[in-house]
Amino acid sequence: MIKNSKLRFIFFIILLLLFRPSVMANGQYSVLTIDSCYAMSERNYPMIRQYALLEKSEKYSVSNAAKGYLPQCFIVGQASYQSDVTKLPVSLPGFSFEELSKDQYRIYTEVVQPITDLLHVKNNVELVRANVRVELQKTKVELHKLRQRVNQIFFGILLIDAQAAQIQLVKKDLRIGIDKLHTAIKNGVALEIDAAMLEVELLKLNQRMIELKALRQAYIDMLSSFINRSIDEATVLEKPHLPVLRSELRRAELDLFASQKTVFDIRSKLLVSKNTPRLSLFFQAGFGRPSLNLLNNDFSPYYLGGVRLNWSLSSLYTYAKEKKSLDIAKDLLDVHKDVFLFNTNLSLMQKKSQIIKLEGLIASDRDIMLLRERIKEVSKSRLELGTVTANDYISTVYAEDQAKQNLSLHQIQLLMAQYDYNTTAGN
Repeated sequence: MIKNSKLRFIFFIILLLLFRPSVMANGQYSVLTIDSCYAMSERNYPMIRQYALLEKSEKYSVSNAAKGYLPQCFIVGQASYQSDVTKLPVSLPGFSFEELSKDQYRIYTEVVQPITDLLHVKNNVELVRANVRVELQKTKVELHKLRQRVNQIFFGILLIDAQAAQIQLVKKDLRIGIDKLHTAIKNGVALEIDAAMLEVELLKLNQRMIELKALRQAYIDMLSSFINRSIDEATVLEKPHLPVLRSELRRAELDLFASQKTVFDIRSKLLVSKNTPRLSLFFQAGFGRPSLNLLNNDFSPYYLGGVRLNWSLSSLYTYAKEKKSLDIAKDLLDVHKDVFLFNTNLSLMQKKSQIIKLEGLIASDRDIMLLRERIKEVSKSRLELGTVTANDYISTVYAEDQAKQNLSLHQIQLLMAQYDYNTTAGN
């Protein structure tokens, strides 16, 4: 048995730390931090399922595009009738040549192995991957917007909790005032109407608590939907510490712009490769009448192979305009990026100014609150002596309450502004 009281106290504290539940038995969080809300909301957001789908899509699309490296196989059949056939322009005594049939048939298989097209195929594979990266970045942009919405809900609940806590303090002051008035009434220095006035204000505060409770529940329901977790009245939202402001821009939009520019660069390469001569190896084997020997009118097999050069000159007609269209699209992308940077930096400047203003207000709020506390304590003593009216005391109580509410409001607004600043910067 522990005899020393100090040791008993230390032992008790250790037990509290060891057995303090951070998660309740039914899986509901007893303490929620804003970082945990970020993580859970992102996991629960329906768009997050796009990641797995995009990865599968990339795998199949790259596999299909890479098939361009393989030889291309064709099976061709042809039947024709022509108005004339090849004839020998001479005749030899004792020799006769069978005239070729004007109906001719041919079926063959051709295998073509591209050579210069391999670069075109490589660019196609890169384009598939670049397009997938663009879609992934678009998903990250949406997740950034999600974090901003979590900020609004989370800090909104903290503000409601601060207002509710302050109302409880005001109710406590009013009850003390009522008790003092009852004493003054017994001493004949106050009237019962004064106590009734304080009780009316107490009932008004109870009504305000009902409104705040309903508003908090609405916010809790929204947060619960975002994080896909049930949140009951026992759940506590932990007030975050003041974060370190980071002005470096790390927004997902910047990576999106970079990915989109990569797509335009690859499309430019494809445009060039599409308009260059194409060299390939080919092998053809088939069966026909006539085959390679045009003087043989019988069905016979044949084969041939070699090198083939193709160059579609018609694609050059539109090359210049297609190139200009890509250049214009890249320039527009740069404009959009500059606009985004301008607006984001302007927003950061405004938020920084708001943070500086709130820091100044908080310092002033503390001074006002201390003065209001002293005034209320003096008014409380005079109330018992009957030298001030109930209205005067109510005014001093509400004035102190307003000072404390302003301090609490500005502190939470500062927290929200700082988190909003980092979120806007992408940190």
